[in-house]
Amino acid sequence: MSKSYQAIVIGAGPAGSSAALTMAQAGLDVALVERGSYPGEKNMFGGILHRMTSIEELLPDFLTAAPLERHISKKGTTFMTDDASFNVQHEASNFDRAPYNGYTVFRPRFDRWLAEQAVKAGATLVTRSTVEDLVLKDGKIAGVTIQGRSGQLNAPLVIAADGVLSFTAQKAGLRRPKFNADQMAVGVKALIDMPREMIDDRFGLVKDQGFANEFVGCTGGVRGGGFLYTNYDSLSIGLVFHLASLRTSGKTPYDLLNAFMEQPQVAKMVRGGRLLEYSAHVIPEGGYDMIPELFGDGILVAGDAAALCNATGVNLEGINLASHSGILAGQTVIEAYQKQDFSKKTLKHYKTRLDLSWVMKDLKGFRNAPKMLHINRIYNEYPEMVCSMMEHLYRIDGTPKTSITKLILREVKEKVGLKNAISDALTAWRAL
Repeated sequence: MSKSYQAIVIGAGPAGSSAALTMAQAGLDVALVERGSYPGEKNMFGGILHRMTSIEELLPDFLTAAPLERHISKKGTTFMTDDASFNVQHEASNFDRAPYNGYTVFRPRFDRWLAEQAVKAGATLVTRSTVEDLVLKDGKIAGVTIQGRSGQLNAPLVIAADGVLSFTAQKAGLRRPKFNADQMAVGVKALIDMPREMIDDRFGLVKDQGFANEFVGCTGGVRGGGFLYTNYDSLSIGLVFHLASLRTSGKTPYDLLNAFMEQPQVAKMVRGGRLLEYSAHVIPEGGYDMIPELFGDGILVAGDAAALCNATGVNLEGINLASHSGILAGQTVIEAYQKQDFSKKTLKHYKTRLDLSWVMKDLKGFRNAPKMLHINRIYNEYPEMVCSMMEHLYRIDGTPKTSITKLILREVKEKVGLKNAISDALTAWRAL
């Protein structure tokens, strides 16, 4: 097989499909290459799709047509130990008004739908095809060779949106062959089938309201955290681990996930549900300092392949950043065709567009957040301190009460150490 296009997009995730959609709507002949039998087949996503205003501009009916599950009306954070927990929840009427702040989605369903929108706009979807290599002609990119449907696709422009371990970006010399394990995370998720009525009753929801909860102190000492999100008639529950810390611990992700779900505080949330599946996924968490070269002659890098993931410890954003970067990459390709210049001189405008967007501004603003997440005490000592402090605060046993100031100081000294607490506070201040 040998076919020619004006542009080739590798990877039909949110970045790739958004790029293909942008270019196809402008009339370009685009190939969208996906290694799975359908877009989203190999993806896991147990989290929130944050507001995607740029996609809404391309697809005016996005909010009503896209396969969204529930809108997030309240969010919670739980500090856990083996036998105690302390939970904080935020619920605002603004989160319960359309257009909503975020939704839960299934990536297999959502990715497939978004790719279909690109196809409807004129893009060609090529599935069951893994990119094997870049094709060069006179030192310039001229296409890709593919496995699965052995052959070659020809185009002077390629957008690499093939995930965090992007083979294409590596082949183009835009990223290092190996990543620093301190900049990577792995997520494991279980999907729990549960009747909608049970979910509504258990989490205090009505209509299409959804609940998102994060957990700290639930990872057996490994740097990371937990999550639980309500879908229409199921729960997504899982853990995200820093790869270097997980490797050092010698523990397995699925053993830690099973232990997490057996914790009394979590078990009551999933009780009555039925396990449907497990899945895992690698996540770029190095932030701004992990971003590779984003452009070269005839090539752009978008989404997870560009490490565009914002992990602040409060929110984990990726899909919205990926989609916006794909749109900006598509716009840059359109400009390149208008100028008939596929060199770095024109393609560098992609980086300029990103730098001016909220994507890069957020990543740059929180570039030190990963350093805060590397404080090991966050995952053991601080949850223990919070739970112990709240237990003493609420206990009524006929003995004199300790003032809150003295209680805090005592718990800090006993569980963390005053110097450590001051050092950690300074690190967090610089990070956030």
